Amino acid sequence: MAMQDYFILRLFLLLLLSPVGIIKASDTPNYGTALLNRSSFPEGFIFGTASASYQYEGAAYEDGRGPSIWDTYTHKYPERIKDGSNGSIAVDAYHHYKEDVGIMKGMNLNAYRFSISWSRILPNGKLSGGVNKKGINYYNNLINELLANGIQPFVTIFHWDLPQALEDEYGGFLSPHSVDHFRDYAELCFQEFGDRVKHWITLNEPWSYSMGGYVQGIFPPARCSAWQGLNCTGGDSGTEPYLVSHHLLLAHAAAVHVYKQKYQAYQMGKIGITLVSHWFVPFSNATHHQNAAKRALDFMYGWFMDPLTNGDYPHSMRSLVGSRLPKFSKEQSMMVKGSYDFLGLNYYTANYAAYAPHSSNTKPSYTTDPYANLMSKSNQNRYVYSFI
Repeated sequence: MAMQDYFILRLFLLLLLSPVGIIKASDTPNYGTALLNRSSFPEGFIFGTASASYQYEGAAYEDGRGPSIWDTYTHKYPERIKDGSNGSIAVDAYHHYKEDVGIMKGMNLNAYRFSISWSRILPNGKLSGGVNKKGINYYNNLINELLANGIQPFVTIFHWDLPQALEDEYGGFLSPHSVDHFRDYAELCFQEFGDRVKHWITLNEPWSYSMGGYVQGIFPPARCSAWQGLNCTGGDSGTEPYLVSHHLLLAHAAAVHVYKQKYQAYQMGKIGITLVSHWFVPFSNATHHQNAAKRALDFMYGWFMDPLTNGDYPHSMRSLVGSRLPKFSKEQSMMVKGSYDFLGLNYYTANYAAYAPHSSNTKPSYTTDPYANLMSKSNQNRYVYSFI
């Protein structure tokens, strides 16, 4: 990497770390309105920043780390990354974490949410494949550095970078084996880091993982029915995203269960999950458009939130997807229901939703199952089709 590229990456990191609301009123013109600053927030409000291991760490082939599906994907399909880059070096946080923590401290942040690379501490994805002590040491050092600087670690256990070994062995989260191996991996994290980590996030945006990897093919493992001309690796977007999401929910619940049963009482931490959802606005006041907006919300937010709160998928999903939607056993439903101490929600945008009937010979797909077209509004009030 050229030296100028390295400094650009470090600047990019600093920009990503910029929190909301630390601008002083004296730094900006007075436009007659109250400016947002820390005093605008309640006492105890936590200001922090976040990252994902594959996007930040680099050192992809150092100190015993095994490959993840993102390593495979970015090297096999560089054209699917905007600038053709990959995470082999990224911003090199693996070697520069102390500098990064120093930047956070200088910005007066209270917390840092980062994810652990599954294949950095379990190169083969399983305990039977051996634990990588150098990977454990890296996260211990990072956590200790954060705490020494008064910054709380919020740890995401899985941010989409499944070990390639598990993908090769049984198809990753397409298989129920993934539930047991994720539980074991999560428990290893609790054992090694739980004395200092008091906020655990099991999964980041499971909807994005299922949608990107098993419908659109823009995320690994790029299994989907051909979408926008992408060369996907087989797959069936009418069944696989539902199966993967089912196993993700069971994996989450299994990790929460083991934490609460064995670690929470003495480690005194909290555990939750981070979901993502857009908001959906009916295309018009017509009843069929209003119902389409509700279904769209069910197929994005309710897909995960309903099992977590009610123990089952939304009625609209069970009705429209039918036998393609996996079923929870009574025991599984009880384990998933209420499996969180807190809930995170990532929100980015809103879409218009319009009723979209389709013929009976349309091949089943997650994108057609809700009977809803999702649209965004352009600057000229022109509606254009877009996938969520």
